[in-house]
Amino acid sequence: MSGPWTYLMDMDGVLVHEEHLIPGADAVIAELTSTGTPFLVLTNNSIYTPRDLRARLLRTGLDVPESAIWTSALATAKFLDTQRPGGSAFVIGEAGLTTALHEIGYVLTDRDPDYVVLGETRTYSFTAITRAIRLVEEGARFIATNPDATGPSREGSLPATGSVAALIERATGRAPYYVGKPNPLMMRSGLRSLGAHSENTLMIGDRMDTDVRSGLEAGLRTILVLTGISGRETAELFPYRPTRVIESIADLVGNTANPFPE
Repeated sequence: MSGPWTYLMDMDGVLVHEEHLIPGADAVIAELTSTGTPFLVLTNNSIYTPRDLRARLLRTGLDVPESAIWTSALATAKFLDTQRPGGSAFVIGEAGLTTALHEIGYVLTDRDPDYVVLGETRTYSFTAITRAIRLVEEGARFIATNPDATGPSREGSLPATGSVAALIERATGRAPYYVGKPNPLMMRSGLRSLGAHSENTLMIGDRMDTDVRSGLEAGLRTILVLTGISGRETAELFPYRPTRVIESIADLVGNTANPFPE
């Protein structure tokens, strides 16, 4: 396949580190924009709306339109809209998730909801978790935006959606359905939003266990960058391989039309 390519890119570890631009990321985004190459920036983080994330990326020097940002919250809302349109949910999460569910016409309630939907928040409430456990015990279907066990902070790791989901699963005996990476559903829903096809789409990520795996399972070519979680040696431990390994997204500057040179 020689293009034209569609680009899916993870955000943290590929384009930015916390609040800092990864050198070259701005040049790649500018090149994709100037050539009219379709792209989506993906994140498993469900805290922020695309508008919030656009503002955050602008502060680092990256000009990414709202329409090119795809979150696990949006993927979760899209999934629920196909499964049970106009349903109801008890939500543990922030504006990114609640806004996405409101936009598909969901009612947020703690009385007999169709779903318990667990997302990311910096302030997990024991009261809310207890309510979620009781609702799942009473028959609500259990959905989680993403399986990440921890998230980064300046002080170190924070418990994330996957850890709290494990607590609810242990208490109820009911495992959640995870929508975000490494579920290829997140890639496929992103592709549908672009009107793109897997055959000429690539996924750029910094993690073998989420980005590369979900890209592979969605039928995409994959590129691993070494500016985030997975290194060249740890990548070798996995039973699958990315199509290409590069040091940084900066290596694609001037080559976005031909990201897989022979």
